Amino acid sequence: MSKPKKVALAYSGGLDTSVIIPWLKENYGCEVVAVCGDIGQGGDELTGLEEKARKTGASEVYVEDLREEFVSQYLWKLVRSGGVYEHKYLLGTSIARPLLAKKQVEVALAHGCDALAHGCTGKGNDQVRFELTYKALAPQLPVIAPWREWNIVSREDAIEYARAHNVPISASTTKIYSRDRNIWHISHEGGALEDPANAAPDEIWMLTKSPAQAPDKPGEVTIAFENGVPVAVNGKSMKAFELLETLNAIGGEHAIGRIDLVENRFVGMKSRGCYETPGGTLIMFAVRELEALTLDRNTLHYKQKLALDYAEMVYNGLWFTPLREALDAFFEKVSESATGEVKLRLYKGNIEPLSRRSPNSLYSLDIASFTMGDSYDQKDALGFINLTGLPMKVRALAKKAK
Repeated sequence: MSKPKKVALAYSGGLDTSVIIPWLKENYGCEVVAVCGDIGQGGDELTGLEEKARKTGASEVYVEDLREEFVSQYLWKLVRSGGVYEHKYLLGTSIARPLLAKKQVEVALAHGCDALAHGCTGKGNDQVRFELTYKALAPQLPVIAPWREWNIVSREDAIEYARAHNVPISASTTKIYSRDRNIWHISHEGGALEDPANAAPDEIWMLTKSPAQAPDKPGEVTIAFENGVPVAVNGKSMKAFELLETLNAIGGEHAIGRIDLVENRFVGMKSRGCYETPGGTLIMFAVRELEALTLDRNTLHYKQKLALDYAEMVYNGLWFTPLREALDAFFEKVSESATGEVKLRLYKGNIEPLSRRSPNSLYSLDIASFTMGDSYDQKDALGFINLTGLPMKVRALAKKAK
């Protein structure tokens, strides 16, 4: 690859991308355009970001507000799918990467960049998610992945490089955690978490109270949905981002949404991480309760099968593909009936449903009640059982005859 003149870097202001700016200038002699997406990181993560990027050598800095797009065009699609990776992970980092990479490509093309760069390590999933998006949206642009080129092999090395180049960072060698935060979740990796034999230290949790610190009195929350998408909390209609912020606060107060997971990375290894997804956990729980009312058995079970495929596609970075778009069309159609309200009780990390209501409910009290009504003839069950059991009966008789 000939040396590029202007590189668009996916920039977060964290340790890795902070040292990449001077490294690119030093090794490629190029201009660096830092591109950051606001997807609800919150806190001080975006404060002073532009100034920091420029001080470390960026010639241009773009901080794009992607919050509503992230929730409405990415997270709500995930909610409709019901996708969960390996039983626990609600895909908070995975679902954000395609949007960030898409915006990076848009800025690169609009401002004359001739290469793309990212700070993902050569051992992680994010390099795949970013670069598959690049291939889908800008296959003509070469990609620079410093972690696959430089002689920095650890976060400790990166910290030393930052100090040598006067790059301000918050990470330290005594307390190294790699975190990724957005409006959906925050992830924690590294440090003491690298050994799955170690319990997660209390110090890592940032969005949720521990069960011991949560209120002794149970809390309640009602989430309203239209066509599988949350639209109101406790009777108050809200925009997508505000709704999720509200549920994050409620869930975090009651210790909802912590998971500790040993997962199978797409690149082939196992890793251990801890995730906090308070609002997302409430939403996914509630929408499942609603679908239990509104979907027939065959559709519900088929949706559950496809949800596994969808979660794996999101995890593996296959967002900009025809199959993902086709699956979204299926989930959107299936979710047309998922309108109603679900009330939940929250208590020290636990969730239980209190009520489920929908104008599209398929639950018939007349049929389901133990009080026998005219809508269900119990005599029909005999023929149903006989036909269902016929292959088993024939097999048993043949085996006996032998």
